[in-house]
Amino acid sequence: MCDTPYGAPATRISPDETRMSARPTGWRKATASLAVAEKLAEAGVNATVPKSRAFLAVKRVGAQIGLKAGDLMLLDTLAAFTQPQDWEQGRRPIVWPSNAYLVDRTGFSLSALKRHTRRLADAGVIAFCDSPNGKRWGHRDAEGVIVEAYGIDLSPLAARAMEFEELHTQLQNERALCQRLKRQITVTRRMIRARIEAALTDGLNGPWERYLAGFETLLGKLPRRGVGSEGLEHLLAGFHSLLAQVEHAYLAASRVDNALENPRPNPAASLEKSQEMDPKEPNYEPHIQTTKYHGSVIRNPKGNEPPATLPVKPAFENEDRGATPKPPSERVLDIRTVMQACPEFAFWARNMVGCLRDWGDLFRAACDLTKMIGVSDRTWHTTQSIMGKQTAVTAMALVFDKHAKGEVSSAGGYLRGMARKSGTGDLNLERSIYGRLSGQGA
Repeated sequence: MCDTPYGAPATRISPDETRMSARPTGWRKATASLAVAEKLAEAGVNATVPKSRAFLAVKRVGAQIGLKAGDLMLLDTLAAFTQPQDWEQGRRPIVWPSNAYLVDRTGFSLSALKRHTRRLADAGVIAFCDSPNGKRWGHRDAEGVIVEAYGIDLSPLAARAMEFEELHTQLQNERALCQRLKRQITVTRRMIRARIEAALTDGLNGPWERYLAGFETLLGKLPRRGVGSEGLEHLLAGFHSLLAQVEHAYLAASRVDNALENPRPNPAASLEKSQEMDPKEPNYEPHIQTTKYHGSVIRNPKGNEPPATLPVKPAFENEDRGATPKPPSERVLDIRTVMQACPEFAFWARNMVGCLRDWGDLFRAACDLTKMIGVSDRTWHTTQSIMGKQTAVTAMALVFDKHAKGEVSSAGGYLRGMARKSGTGDLNLERSIYGRLSGQGA
């Protein structure tokens, strides 16, 4: 043997000793995620969170923090070993089941069990409290309080319960926003398709093929799943931009078409025609109308009888004469009130027919808008037969506005329910309309 620089004899290491030094020591490999989990466990000691609240919070956001179904199943199994007093302030809910027992309870293999345990620790849901010999064990006193324990520590759940609850609220808001954006995209794309098809059917001049190609491109970008509100807002902006172009082209082509069909009168010809007319002196005598209809004059044979009244013209010329008269509470609703209470319906109705002068214009717009929100023709005709056209238009405006704002998911089902209530006399549209007006004012 040769001497070392310090005078001590050099020691030879045998191959067996080399293999022994390369073997695992039994201690858990330290990682950054385990260190974070240990910090969370220390913070959870000072928190007072019931077990039910802590586990409900983590289950609601399990997918968002990277947990799978097997991880949550193992977490439920570990929770069964805790008692209510373990979750009080100043105590740590540590459980010490053996791997053999957990394999028997969960049905996992040993390797799968270790994989799920490691994923729970990496997600910051559990921590490890190892004993000197690496085994899990512990005991409680007579009152069931843990005196000493080594095993799996569930304290991080108590420390992160409020964090998980806030995350769940954010996810709910994001989900509601995405659903509302998807409905707006559906309404907008149906409007674009209806305009382009109407233009092609009427033979209007315009770049409809280019608009149709751009429309198909946007349809190809529609996400199937897993897209956030930012992507949907960007896609909705694209549909709105295309709709504005289609509307502008459609209105311009309609004006040109109307100008060709109805040319302006010639002023010279009108002047010449007016000069040929022979003006007469003004006649101040009573005007007597000549008619061939003998029933137009109603005679009152007896002086004590009240005078006969002419029938009131219905709101729609082609409305059935045998329709049931509407209740007085529904007659007071005028077009302006309905439009103010249902701004979404008013916006799309003006885009469809232009100026809304009477209930006839509103009815034509409602017939076109039923297809945009998925109301079938059968449902729409049934609603008209039960309610009458004017009340059906008011109900349609209310349903369209609620559907556009995300308050109603199935417009057809909601309209059928209103028709059933109208048939039994339980529908009060006036209260619904004025209720929305008061909500807008608030």
